[in-house]
Amino acid sequence: MKDYILYVGTICPFCKKVENFLDEENIELKIVNIEKDRDAMMKLIEEGGKRQVPCLYHDGEYLYESDDIIEFLKANKEI
Repeated sequence: MKDYILYVGTICPFCKKVENFLDEENIELKIVNIEKDRDAMMKLIEEGGKRQVPCLYHDGEYLYESDDIIEFLKANKEI
């Protein structure tokens, strides 16, 4: 999946839920931990509007909520 970024946190069960889904479905995308990458955290806040994780950046949009991210990825697996 090109140009997709999954923003996650270190201790976040909802982030782990999405990461587990990626593993189960063999979906590879860039994963950025905002607690380890301050610049990524600032970009998420400035461009996405909030510090909430998990957040999937795709096609210029920021998608929040683990269930919504998983549903989006299921519908767009061929990308």
